[in-house]
Amino acid sequence: MLALTFAHGRASLAERPCPVPGPGEALLKVRMAGICRTDIELLEGYYDFAGIPGHEFVAQVVTAPDAPGMVGRRVTADINIGCGACPGCAAGDARHCPERTVVGIKGRDGALAQFLALPLKNLHVIDESIPDQEAVFAEPLAAALQITQQVHITGRMRVLVQGDGKLGLLAALALRHFAPDVTLLGRHAGKLALAVRAGVSTALLPGPDERAAFLAGLGRFDLVVEATGRPEGLDQALSLTRPRGVLVAKTTSRLPATFNLARLVVDEISLIGSRCGDTALALDFLKDRRVDVRPLATAVFPFDRVIEALDAARAPGAGKILVDMRDMS
Repeated sequence: MLALTFAHGRASLAERPCPVPGPGEALLKVRMAGICRTDIELLEGYYDFAGIPGHEFVAQVVTAPDAPGMVGRRVTADINIGCGACPGCAAGDARHCPERTVVGIKGRDGALAQFLALPLKNLHVIDESIPDQEAVFAEPLAAALQITQQVHITGRMRVLVQGDGKLGLLAALALRHFAPDVTLLGRHAGKLALAVRAGVSTALLPGPDERAAFLAGLGRFDLVVEATGRPEGLDQALSLTRPRGVLVAKTTSRLPATFNLARLVVDEISLIGSRCGDTALALDFLKDRRVDVRPLATAVFPFDRVIEALDAARAPGAGKILVDMRDMS
């Protein structure tokens, strides 16, 4: 099969053996995949990853010996695969299994290939009403909605999402269903315009000389979501969180982050890490278009141009780049 591979900071298209599903697994033919900021981080050295990337995808079940009724179904998947034996897995929390593999990120090949094999228990059937180009957003939308499962959000909260990348946009669009006073702070007027059209207030970050006064003018928020993808973002987010407020960290970067620990302690701010979320919840949001992801996809590349797609995804201010694999034989 044809696959995108990462090794030693280089990306290439290569022929790889087709995966063979094990017990309780299904063989999937990938229909569409999204390129995530995490994929770029992996290419640049995060997790020392080598292999096939890709964890945002829509696929069709080709074979499933233990569940023949799944053949032909269109699916996406929870990307964390636990060992099945540890206390975390026994409690249903494969996301924090110490021996977990993660599709296209850690110890397991991903979806930027013609085929992949995954456990049946990880699969989610996609409603027929959701097109591939929207269903491919299930994984990142689930990550955005995870905030609502970790923090008790009330309608009177002032909420700030810091970072207008794909995850920041999704977080702002999702959170507005839980608190009407949501502001998206970003660096790109075009991306902020997408949020405005969805009813989200926005703020365009100025240059360094005016930044301190501008941030002070924003005031401080009950809930701040840090999704800039930048290691310095956490300290800025901390300065925008009110005493006894909540700061949710979404950035995963290969670079270390520093922040003002004294402010965290003195202001008694709750700092919460937030990663993957509930795929079924995300699919339900997509089905009803409570979050309309269509404007977020700015380009679709065929799989034989996936290297170009990567370059497009790395460009400053890039929107979501999708890779269409439906015509692959």
